[in-house]
Amino acid sequence: MTNPPKILLAEDEAALGMIIRESLESRGFEVVFCANGEEARQAYEKDRPDIMVLDVMMPKLDGFSLVKELRKRDQYVPIIFLTAKSRTEDVVEGFGYGANDYLKKPFSMEELIVRIHALLNRKISKSGGGAQEVGDYSFDCQKQVLTHKPTKQEERLTHREAQLLDALVRNVNELTDRQVILKTLWGNDDFFNARSMDVFISKLRKKLAQDTSIQIVNVRGYGYKLVVG
Repeated sequence: MTNPPKILLAEDEAALGMIIRESLESRGFEVVFCANGEEARQAYEKDRPDIMVLDVMMPKLDGFSLVKELRKRDQYVPIIFLTAKSRTEDVVEGFGYGANDYLKKPFSMEELIVRIHALLNRKISKSGGGAQEVGDYSFDCQKQVLTHKPTKQEERLTHREAQLLDALVRNVNELTDRQVILKTLWGNDDFFNARSMDVFISKLRKKLAQDTSIQIVNVRGYGYKLVVG
């Protein structure tokens, strides 16, 4: 019998935190509950969760600061932010720190659970494993590693960066539909997710910059094209 997925939940509103915890446990998850960011940092070191669900505005250590610190050591654990913040800049900032998803309060428990399952169950690569050649780079989606072959320099990718690059590589030199990427990787194609994807595209351009023959072209209104050669 396999162990249930372990979720680290950090929420400083006690009543809301208890509701979320009980709802997740009733769905078969193991939940480690923390009331502030500092507790969450310590619990991460001790429990090594499969996924983290974090409030942004927390005492002692806010969610953005916590994730910024954790991503220096762990690029892989999926992270969902819960927040009352609604500005586009806040959403983009959250993804910039390394979040995989962003859920605004108030939200339905069913939506949170769907997003948790999506992150836990999503297969990063449909290519069957192994490294793929992208110009002067070797890209291993499952290991989330991009290697510049001439210098042997390795770049660790986040979960979302690897997913997005894999989608582009599988359609190399062809248009990859913007809405398809958003619905597949982000869950929907709303404005906030579209802004988030633009941020990740910019990050990938920088990581591929050592090979000038590689471009990620924005076909306005349609999507992106990874051009190699």
